[in-house]
Amino acid sequence: MLSKVKSFLQESQQEFKRVNWPSANETMRMTVSVVAMSLVVAMFLGVLDYIFTFLLGKLLL
Repeated sequence: MLSKVKSFLQESQQEFKRVNWPSANETMRMTVSVVAMSLVVAMFLGVLDYIFTFLLGKLLL
């Protein structure tokens, strides 16, 4: 059992060395893109929510 854990940890360490990590600049650009898209989607959903609330209020009241 202990040998399997040791083998797993060694293999994991080797895999981490092979990973092609993004640069700090790439990471920053991707993060900004994700935040910007999240804000756009949030605003879109907020507008839809407002429209549906307004329409349902007019139809039901």
